[in-house]
Amino acid sequence: MANSRVYPEAKLTNKQSETTAWKDFLALIKIGIVNSNLITVFTGIWLAIVFTDVKFLEQIDTVLYTLIGSGLIIAGSCVLNNFIDRDIDPLMERTKARPTVTGKVKPVRVAVLGFGFLLIGTLFLLLTTITATVIALVGAFSYVVIYTMWSKRRLVSNTVIGSFSGAVPPLIGWAAIDPGLHVMAWSLFLIMFVWQPPHFYSLAIRRVEEYRAAGIPMLPVVKGFEVTKKHTYIWIVALFPLPFLLYQIGIPFLILGTLLNIGWVITGIRASKKQDEYKWATAMFIYSIQYLTVLFVSMVVFTLF
Repeated sequence: MANSRVYPEAKLTNKQSETTAWKDFLALIKIGIVNSNLITVFTGIWLAIVFTDVKFLEQIDTVLYTLIGSGLIIAGSCVLNNFIDRDIDPLMERTKARPTVTGKVKPVRVAVLGFGFLLIGTLFLLLTTITATVIALVGAFSYVVIYTMWSKRRLVSNTVIGSFSGAVPPLIGWAAIDPGLHVMAWSLFLIMFVWQPPHFYSLAIRRVEEYRAAGIPMLPVVKGFEVTKKHTYIWIVALFPLPFLLYQIGIPFLILGTLLNIGWVITGIRASKKQDEYKWATAMFIYSIQYLTVLFVSMVVFTLF
């Protein structure tokens, strides 16, 4: 009878351990960032296929190599970001449970995993085009070195600098099909670049005290909430003309893109009436995620008809 009680508990512990290990892995690679970026990678792939008159099924191997390769490079970059930031992550509520902070994973293993993903991802992308591979590696270098290691801890403009790497994924997707990089590819890059400051400014307002404690010079830490909100609206307004660079997708897309931009401004104005900076930032943050998903998915949907 004693043994019958021990074994179920042991199995439960092992299962819980496996679940925790998987969650730690997903936290290391920042699965949310990987997934959202793969949406923009695929959009770049899809639009390149549509507007260069290439057959999707004939390029299915390239599509898979691109998604796998770019996904691994993005994941590897995020892992290295965790490795580098392990000294400041304990100071922030949203990052203090990361396995690099809790000690569940040794730093050397984190570094090996990060560089390993970068290497394997590069090999996959080399099966597509050199242009796509170079763009991906430039994006990884920009995120890991220029943003994480340099500007993040030194410059109030770190968010804008970091936006470059976040805007690269759709370029990777397009370049894997068409290394010539049509103007539409650069339009996707611009949309992603301009979208990121208002997205991350709202996050920075929500976590301002954490960034302050960690010594990260985010805009609301250095300049305050009002200046940050003004910058947020300026970047959103800068998004207004960008859907028109993709006029070839069609009028319905232009209408949707414009409505999404107007909706973002209205969301901010309505949230401001509550006179609660946290609620304003939360509303803007949630809208920014929905905005990106709807906009990029719609690019694919509207080209299907």
